[in-house]
Order: sequence, then structure tokens, then C-alpha cells
Amino acid sequence: MEKYITTPLTDEKVSDLKAGDYVYISGTIYTARDAAHKRIYEAMQQGQPIPLTLQDNIIYYLGPSPAREGQVIGSAGPTTSSRMDKYTPLLLENGLKGMIGKGKRSAEVIDSMHKNHAVYFAAIGGAGALLSKCIKKSEIIAYDDLGTEAIRKLEVENLPVIVVIDSDKKNMYEKAVQ
Repeated sequence: MEKYITTPLTDEKVSDLKAGDYVYISGTIYTARDAAHKRIYEAMQQGQPIPLTLQDNIIYYLGPSPAREGQVIGSAGPTTSSRMDKYTPLLLENGLKGMIGKGKRSAEVIDSMHKNHAVYFAAIGGAGALLSKCIKKSEIIAYDDLGTEAIRKLEVENLPVIVVIDSDKKNMYEKAVQ
């Protein structure tokens, strides 16, 4: 089923998203990859503030290529999500509702998604140039020293993703294997 959602990603919206749904996201989302996740995780464990609000937000596992002249952002394809798995349960416990990436997630992350009512979306790997056209604004908000892995605030319009794992633990990757 095709669905169009606008951020923030509330509990009600998460409940409506089911594994296999084609979703078009508009609104504000954030980017963070391995190094940024490590810093966020460590700051949270030390009781320090973090540079973004997790509550009802979506993090896209993205490290874009540099923007060419006249473009908002370079190629914006997803990175492998499992590299963030050790950090993800803590972020979910603190209000994160959605993640965009590619590949499988650990059982611990899936259990935490269910417990904290969150959803995992897949973006199509290899389609970064096409996905970048859905990004209307990009602003580095933290960890500029990380280069492409800096945290960015993005404004997106109809970013195409697929619900791979929903909040009821239904998993498209498992269905595909059967």
C-alpha cells in the first residue's frame, strides 16, 4: 500500500505503517552514521545534551557525497544499518520513532522497536542520485569535523522508502526468505 506521511512520526502514524508499505516522507529528518551515533550514544550515557531531539524523529543512515554546483546535496543513498545496531536501542528508548537505511537489523533492535513503537524503513541502495532530488534543504547541525558523517537536518519532499520492519515486528526480510 502507498502512504504519504509528514514528520513528526507520531505513535499514531507508526501504528498505521505496516511491513511492505511504500511510504513517501515529507518534512524534517536527520542524518547520522557510525561516528555520529557513537558520539550521541556516549553523550547520552554521560548525561550530556545531544545535538538533536530524538522524540518522534527519523534518522537517515546517510553520509552524502559533496553537492555539485547548484545542488542542495550530493548523492544521498543509505548506508548499512547494522553498523548502528549497538547504539539504536538507547536512541529508541529516548523517543526515536524511525530509521532509514539498508540491510537487516539485530534481534535486539527489533525487540526495542516493538517495545518503543518504532519503524525501520529501507531506501534503495544504489539510487542515491535519485534520492537526493527529494532533499530540498540540508544543514549541518553538529559534528562538522566528521565531514560527510556530520549530523544534518534535512527537509525532504516525498522521499520514497519501504517499511521493512514495523512496530509489530513484521519483517519483510524474513518474509522474502520463506
